[in-house]
Amino acid sequence: MERLDQPRRVLFVHAHPDDESLCAAGTMARYADAGAHVALLTATRGELGDIVPPEHAHLDPDGLGELRTHELATAMEALGVGDHRFLARPDGSGYRDSGMVWAEPGRAAAGTDIDPRAFVAADPEEAALGVADVIRELRPQVVVTYEPGGGYGHPDHVRVHEVTMRALVLAAGSGPDGTAVPWNVAKVYWHVLPESVARAGVRRLHETGAPGAADPEENLPSMVTPDADVTTAVDVTEQLAAKVAALRAHATQLTLDLEAEVPALRLSNDAPQPVLPREFFRLVHGVVSGPFDRDGRETDLFAGVAPNG
Repeated sequence: MERLDQPRRVLFVHAHPDDESLCAAGTMARYADAGAHVALLTATRGELGDIVPPEHAHLDPDGLGELRTHELATAMEALGVGDHRFLARPDGSGYRDSGMVWAEPGRAAAGTDIDPRAFVAADPEEAALGVADVIRELRPQVVVTYEPGGGYGHPDHVRVHEVTMRALVLAAGSGPDGTAVPWNVAKVYWHVLPESVARAGVRRLHETGAPGAADPEENLPSMVTPDADVTTAVDVTEQLAAKVAALRAHATQLTLDLEAEVPALRLSNDAPQPVLPREFFRLVHGVVSGPFDRDGRETDLFAGVAPNG
């Protein structure tokens, strides 16, 4: 019950190790620094992720999953997050990375050869019940996950969005046997990036001649959202060092180029992505509350939430 003594509690739900750091490392560190209970629930161990460094190219899926589990632990230590766990099936076993293929530049899709142990092959209601159990245990006022497109279409990301949104409904009830204590989450956020920020960042990288930089006029991933729909911007300037350390921990998945004119990270596609001092969200349940920044966006995920409420 010690975690419930903390007046502010937030749960992040992600698909693979590294997703949490790519989406919200600075935000996680900021709230951990401020004494909130920050928890991370990860659906798989990322067994089928692309491997960036050649020294790890020999790893089979199980070996990669084990290494990525260690990378996640290192990243969470850097962010000061002590509560990180993997989503479990009812029998205690884990879900497996489903893999992906590129349907087109910037948009992933499910492949044709899906392992029966894969997250997308599992019963969605079973997975949602597992997430609901965690929500009832932790009683977070705030839950954060992907938008419906899963950021860029990865099938595990999309499924995490689906089961998390379903879990919020289930957690507000008393469970299949009617004995669970319900918990209603006050605010629910999706990870997003304002279109103006995305296009400006890509344009700056393109102008510097960064190898692999996208054309700023091309279609962008699903997490890129019209500016008017972005409700919340969290300033993580003071947490940039922790954010960089967490990203660096995921060494099988990305590299960092912090000496470039525009500091960036690169995933397996080698396309640079700016390392930003603000992280953006869209509130989809709850009330937008001040304080607000100059763009009219709230600056605190817990704004308007009563302590322990």
